[in-house]
Amino acid sequence: MIPASFNSMFNSWLHVIALVAYLGAILGLGIMLLPSLASVEKHEDKVQFLARGLKFYNPLQVGALGLVLFSGAFELTHLKAIYREMFLKQLGYNLAIKLTFAFLLVFFSVYQAMGIGHRFVKRRELGESITPTDLDSVVRRLSGANWLILFLAVITIWLGLRLQA
Repeated sequence: MIPASFNSMFNSWLHVIALVAYLGAILGLGIMLLPSLASVEKHEDKVQFLARGLKFYNPLQVGALGLVLFSGAFELTHLKAIYREMFLKQLGYNLAIKLTFAFLLVFFSVYQAMGIGHRFVKRRELGESITPTDLDSVVRRLSGANWLILFLAVITIWLGLRLQA
């Protein structure tokens, strides 16, 4: 039988590692992939470059976020068992605020990955023509969503650290 302390420690490490992967994906998109489009000269090469980058980024971002959510939920279940009837009194208000920001983070992350990125990749794979105006629109929406996601992630992490204290 695996001790409960091992499960809790494993879950905590999984949460941290998934969080680092998620933040790395967000920063990588905003600092490396999107700005490097400017160095590509031909429009068709830009479209292919962005589609290949998003093909890697989208599953990484959504998968890492899923691991963060599930490992956080498991940790929350563990905390609920420890605090019992004092759970809501001790953590309720701060937890509600954190979960609100976490919901917004998930909403905008999935919008960016699936609503913008995945649709762009599928359009490219189906051979649809993507005009420079379309590409600029996609890049603008990806960039805007990316900085909003980073802002929400920082707030959610900060609230999570306050919850632990």
